[in-house]
Amino acid sequence: MINDLDLKHLKRCVELAEIALNKGDEPFGSVLVSANGKVLKEDHNRVASGDHTQHPEFALARWAAENMTPEERKGATVYTSGEHCPMCSAAHGWVGLGRIVYASSSTQLVEWLNEIGAKLPRVRNLPIEDVIRDTTVDGPAPELAEKIKNLHYLSWKNKTNN
Repeated sequence: MINDLDLKHLKRCVELAEIALNKGDEPFGSVLVSANGKVLKEDHNRVASGDHTQHPEFALARWAAENMTPEERKGATVYTSGEHCPMCSAAHGWVGLGRIVYASSSTQLVEWLNEIGAKLPRVRNLPIEDVIRDTTVDGPAPELAEKIKNLHYLSWKNKTNN
């Protein structure tokens, strides 16, 4: 279940996604929060450089591995504007991070991309639970869907106009 505190962090993820879009990148943003509620790290997509591994969830997993104990990682929550891709899900699982909360699902993303006629990503979208075990996953947050959909539409529009 997504509560009001979760929604606050998800809204920040959407803000980060918008920052990424304004920098010419794909609209994804993520926040890492400790077990006691402290925001530890946040990031946004950086794939415009051509390195498609520069997802914020992957960056947060790397940061957590370098800066947190295994117990701290287990108690942390990763908030993200979009459900983890398989690469990010695997990184999350290998590092041993705790709960994942996402604002929009990979299923929604595929639907939105199909609606606007955008090319689907080369890597298949899989639910997080199909990639890692024993992780609490909550999402999507319907109240943020329209905003995220619009960000993806603008991203696609920017790509087709360039």
